[in-house]
Amino acid sequence: QVQLVESGGGLVQPGGSLNLSCAASGSIDSAYFMGWYRQAPGKQRELVAVSSHAGVTTYADSVKDRFTISRDKAKNMRFLQMSSLKPEDAAVYSCYVGAGEIATPGGGYWGQGTQITVSS
Repeated sequence: QVQLVESGGGLVQPGGSLNLSCAASGSIDSAYFMGWYRQAPGKQRELVAVSSHAGVTTYADSVKDRFTISRDKAKNMRFLQMSSLKPEDAAVYSCYVGAGEIATPGGGYWGQGTQITVSS
């Protein structure tokens, strides 16, 4: 069993910055990737950023050059630094760890999710 504990998030003005973190504990598949997906009201869940067990990162085009995912491999943690936030970045951000297809996460584990609100 894997548990994910997320922290960070909240309310920020457009153009501001926020950080998220996610810590995984338990038995994790050796070929895992870990990171964040988000879902806004009325929209499908989408990839934000993940990094693999080998440190390969994948970003959604919409967040490239604004968001940075990093990791503490020893602690099974991921960090998401979000800058230049836009109103369209507002969503529930959920941490995920699993294996398989990054575009269609499934069979892995989800964190509790955290709300990001971008508003003036």
